[in-house]
Amino acid sequence: MTVHFDAVTVDWFGLATVRLEGQTGAVVYIDPGPEEYGVLDGLEPRDGDLILVSHAHHYDPDSIRRVAREDALVVVHESIDTSESARVDEDPDGLPFDVERVGADEAFALGPLDLFTTPAYNDPDGPHVDDDGRPYHLEGQGCGFGVTVDGVTAFWPGDTDVLPIHEDVPVDCFLPPIGGTVTMDRHDAAALAARLEPDVVLPVHYDTFAAIETDTDAFVVDVARRGVPVVLDE
Repeated sequence: MTVHFDAVTVDWFGLATVRLEGQTGAVVYIDPGPEEYGVLDGLEPRDGDLILVSHAHHYDPDSIRRVAREDALVVVHESIDTSESARVDEDPDGLPFDVERVGADEAFALGPLDLFTTPAYNDPDGPHVDDDGRPYHLEGQGCGFGVTVDGVTAFWPGDTDVLPIHEDVPVDCFLPPIGGTVTMDRHDAAALAARLEPDVVLPVHYDTFAAIETDTDAFVVDVARRGVPVVLDE
């Protein structure tokens, strides 16, 4: 299902893979793939002008090739390094596209698009740690992305807990992870949505695999009761 919001259409394909398209034709993909989750099965649109990759777990060269135009710009977090990866062996800098690496606190214009990044990580003292007490996502190893398309600012926080910096993020279309275990859960995301007061909330990063299954209906009710518009793309 395609969600229409002001001048932008939004499609969620699974995990954190989101496509944004403005009325002027600009197409943005956030975290395409990875292929092992099947979120892009049968799709090779190759229409993306801007491809955003938040961290190594979501970096997949084959998926990027599926969605990117030949002249696309690929923006990846600066920490992504495949030299010790057992999953992929093609470094972002070797992709046949213009590639830019970004940190977790930047803001800049890319032609008609405005982009900003935010830190994304799990609190070492919080609940999203493995059996050894190690955060699933370490500080400095990923980012969130905010992108403004035709006057609409969409914000994907990345694989992260709710952080103090999120309190002041400008957002029209909020794309929070709600699956829990490795990110904020539906309760955290609903509370953050109420504080940010976006024009619409479209949750992502849930139900793609067992560890991030959640009750989406309960999330919708929770957000709606807080007076924030919410929609599911399912």
